[in-house]
Amino acid sequence: MSEQNRGTGRIRGTGRRRKPSRGRRLRTAALVTAATAVLAGGAGLGYAYVALDGNIEAVDIDAALGADRPDDADNGSEDVLVLGSDSRSGANSAYGTDEGSARADTAMVVHIGEGHTSAQVVSIPRDTLVDRPSCTSDTTGEEVAGRRLAMFNTAYEVGGPACAVKTVEAMSGIRMDHYVEVDFTGFEEIVDELGGVEITTTRTIDDAGSRLHLEPGTHTLTGEQSLGLVRTRKSVGDGSDLGRIQLQQAFVRALMERTKSIGLFSGPKTLLSLAGTATKAVTTDSGLGSVKKLAGFAKGLSGLGAEDVEMITLPVEYDPADPNRVLPQEKATARVWAALAHDEPVPASATARSAGDKGEAAEVVR
Repeated sequence: MSEQNRGTGRIRGTGRRRKPSRGRRLRTAALVTAATAVLAGGAGLGYAYVALDGNIEAVDIDAALGADRPDDADNGSEDVLVLGSDSRSGANSAYGTDEGSARADTAMVVHIGEGHTSAQVVSIPRDTLVDRPSCTSDTTGEEVAGRRLAMFNTAYEVGGPACAVKTVEAMSGIRMDHYVEVDFTGFEEIVDELGGVEITTTRTIDDAGSRLHLEPGTHTLTGEQSLGLVRTRKSVGDGSDLGRIQLQQAFVRALMERTKSIGLFSGPKTLLSLAGTATKAVTTDSGLGSVKKLAGFAKGLSGLGAEDVEMITLPVEYDPADPNRVLPQEKATARVWAALAHDEPVPASATARSAGDKGEAAEVVR
């Protein structure tokens, strides 16, 4: 595999990425929080699964990748790749100019432990330099050569969801059981359906890029404000994507608390309204490609609360050759993936020296 110029901001595949329909793609921050709401309240989607099935877009990851994948874990645990991109097509054009291609901003590997009583979320920074395997373009059907030291977010750009899954599996040695994706506008609508999400800020957030201004204190954020929070970067911590990930993780916890506190299962009207919005917002693998399947999966997660979820960022360090890129800490990341593979907690020592667990951003939102 040829080595990529580390300063290159974009890698083109063999063909132009198609513009996703319905403006369905987004930044992972929005995706993860919306996916959390879907999974937390999804058990009741069976009320209207026939009517809502047509809303869900599904991707056959298994058919695209074939048999050359890590073995499926036989310990009762499940692993889900939650992924988003920076497309500005369709309804998402309000968040920037549509450049006709899409890249994954960030990814989160969600590991659901045996018995579904705990979960771990590992954020993979979008600018992490990885060895990207060869992939088949989902737009042209042609083979795209792998690259050494390619930015993680280019995997989605050159090969779509299947290439992103293949890259994560190559990095981790763990088979992804499922894939979930959500969009900007769907995220906003889901938060508004929930009546907003309460967070507390410890200092002023004033970010022109995300169009968010919050004074210190407790706030019930609207969907638009929530999207602004999870897109905020320049005004917190060191202004990097690592600080934004810390805001995202704090918001995911708050969103989980909100979905649990309003008692979705006790009010079919609220649940159905949320279901209609959520199913239009998500793209899944074919294993979750119907409301009935999604509901069954979500039902097993309905008992999880924020206190049951461990959130970390993949252990990384800034690339000496380019401070805008990060490199995985080889031994530390191996310990993270080993913990997930064996359905064990990630040891605190694995992330102790990581750039992703340092900085002020982690203390901005509580």
